[in-house]
Amino acid sequence: MTDKTAILAPSEKIIFGHPAGLFVLFFTELWERFSYYGMRALFTIFLVAKTTSDNPGFGWSNTDAIWLYGWYTMLVYLASVPGGWIADNLLGQKKTVMLGGILLCIGHTILAFDTEVSFYVGCAFVILGVGGLKPNISSMVGGLYKKGDEKRDIGFYIFYMGINIGGFLAPLLCGWIGETYNWHYGFGLAAIGMLFGQITYYYGQKYLVGVGDFIGKVDHPENELRKKDLTPIERDRVKVLLISFLMIIIFWGAFEQAGGLMNLYAKQNTNRIFMGWEVPASWFQSLNSFFIITLAVFVGGFWYKWKMKGREASSLFKIAIGILIMGWGFLFMRFAASEYELLGQSSMHWLFLAYLFHTIGELCSSPVSLSFITKLAPAKYAASIMGLYWAATGLGNKLAATIGGHAAVTGEKTTFTGIFVFCTIFALLIVLILKPLKRLTHGAEDVIQNP
Repeated sequence: MTDKTAILAPSEKIIFGHPAGLFVLFFTELWERFSYYGMRALFTIFLVAKTTSDNPGFGWSNTDAIWLYGWYTMLVYLASVPGGWIADNLLGQKKTVMLGGILLCIGHTILAFDTEVSFYVGCAFVILGVGGLKPNISSMVGGLYKKGDEKRDIGFYIFYMGINIGGFLAPLLCGWIGETYNWHYGFGLAAIGMLFGQITYYYGQKYLVGVGDFIGKVDHPENELRKKDLTPIERDRVKVLLISFLMIIIFWGAFEQAGGLMNLYAKQNTNRIFMGWEVPASWFQSLNSFFIITLAVFVGGFWYKWKMKGREASSLFKIAIGILIMGWGFLFMRFAASEYELLGQSSMHWLFLAYLFHTIGELCSSPVSLSFITKLAPAKYAASIMGLYWAATGLGNKLAATIGGHAAVTGEKTTFTGIFVFCTIFALLIVLILKPLKRLTHGAEDVIQNP
């Protein structure tokens, strides 16, 4: 037999059973998330740092810092809506990702300068850059696989690992440098990470031929599809998408306490002394990614065995269970707040346990939801609907900031307890209406076996 790998074009090459382009997107997203989570780990604790300290910040209150954090993270993800529209109607996904990466490099570089104006201008460029990159690179992952390919879900899990390797390293490196030496050195390291990501994407274009191209030209074979209205099946699927967006808002509205309220709680209320050394508060932001890297195979294996036993394993069910488990993580934060009320500080192990449950919940929900969106979204609106997915994530971030900001009034213990109760009730309601929701998907998750 002829060695087929010797005559394959770069875009047709397979690595570990997946298109080589997946690994280009993997490393691009790894470095983009390194830059984003590096800044995220420092954002609120930089804002509340006293202006008179050796490493001065803005000296804001917790409430004001969480307020700005909420608006920033909401806008970061809401920008995915115009980012998706630009890809669908003007540039295509591939070129829009390139543009987003350039804007991110500019934004993170500006954040490295030590002025108040540069902080706001840098944030603005990051918002625009994430809006261009985030929805479209996710859609491109889906575009690497044929319809019904059972490897698509695994491909998204691999891609999700890239996100979390970046998310694990960023708080450790950017957080340590920012907290120990200078906040803006930490922001500068995030800029260097984004530059690596942009270089990876630029030189990896040969592995992405035919993926993410603009399909709006008159002579393109998919043009006729773009002219048609939605079919009845597509309309039903869009209804399910709207429900899934609500679930996404709820999930991130609780989960994203991590970068706001829980980040400040680690800094201000937690005993972080370990063997005589004070652990940087920003390092706790790495726990989520660490648990994802170490537990992803086990969670994925559990769901595979669960499905093989003929039990319910639809994406909607997994997302609901993810919300339930993540919500239970706030029980540990309630215990931490109770300990703080009694002793004036709480132990680090409560944060470890909370992030462990949050991560298991995320592993059940988030990578599955990305794949689920690409299965249900009508082809002609693929990038725009992925933009709406990230917009829902943004609204969840703003909801998280609103809830976290009220903790100064209601008390942290009450806030953490309320999140636990609401997530539990909401998840159980979704499970109760699961059957009619699945009917509206019209078999979108059915696997087509390869010959």
